[in-house]
Amino acid sequence: MRIGIMLNEHAGPDSLRLLTDELRRNADEGFDSSWLTHVFGVDALTALAVAGSRVPDIAIGTAVVPTYPRHPGALAQQARTTALAVGPDRLTLGIGLSHQMVIENMYGYDFARPVRHLREYLEVLMPLVDGQPVSFSGETVSANLQLSVPNDDRVPVLVAALGEQMLRLAGKRTDGTVLWMTGPTTIRDHIAPTITAAATEAGRPAPRIVCALPVLVTDDPDGARERAAKVFKIYGSLPSYRAMMDREGAAGPADLAIVGTEDQVAERVRTVFAAGATEFVGIVFADGDDATRTRKLLTDLKS
Repeated sequence: MRIGIMLNEHAGPDSLRLLTDELRRNADEGFDSSWLTHVFGVDALTALAVAGSRVPDIAIGTAVVPTYPRHPGALAQQARTTALAVGPDRLTLGIGLSHQMVIENMYGYDFARPVRHLREYLEVLMPLVDGQPVSFSGETVSANLQLSVPNDDRVPVLVAALGEQMLRLAGKRTDGTVLWMTGPTTIRDHIAPTITAAATEAGRPAPRIVCALPVLVTDDPDGARERAAKVFKIYGSLPSYRAMMDREGAAGPADLAIVGTEDQVAERVRTVFAAGATEFVGIVFADGDDATRTRKLLTDLKS
């Protein structure tokens, strides 16, 4: 089983040093990968270029960079530069639409045609991350350029795809999907069959399905679920995640959090893989002994 862990977003002038120290700890403990979100703190790709250039021997990825605020040519250039900084076969570029409230209310872009936007975005992004020129004129995105970043290695791209149209697009054009707030039943019955069928139809390799979920080994599962309900409350109100919770029969984020003893957590993580995930990324949402137990269990599951 391939097991990763989400990096924390650190604040203050020492944030990049703290991120580097955390990445080094993750590598030393044996995690396969570390992932960084991109919200309103540090730029994820820039931060990973800094930390990843100092810490070898662990894969890194973004989960996820929003597409609307930056042109796909600019994102491809930044991703290939980051890959150059950290070395070959390490970086995965996770991208996503974000949410209407963020894109329209905060950035001021039109969110009316998200599927068309992503389809045209990938028409530009994918050739460029593969080191190829692109000439494309669409309704939402256009480009006529070739990058000269001195990096011959392609950068794998995952899309935060949940709905059927997005999953089919991800399967046809990219390396797979990175999920959040999506449980094993939904992966088994919806995510895996949809994206895999699309990849097969397009003659592409089997897609990566990276599943990120809150996880905590604890002797107080009720308390952990209460904490998860508070920490991850916002996701229960965002339409794309709410739809996945409804598919799973989950009342809210706390129902998707993987909590319990070592044996209970291990069994639920194995269920995620049995459903079709190719990688599990844990979001450890507590400190102290419970966090230590959780990290140890996750690395033990690799063997």
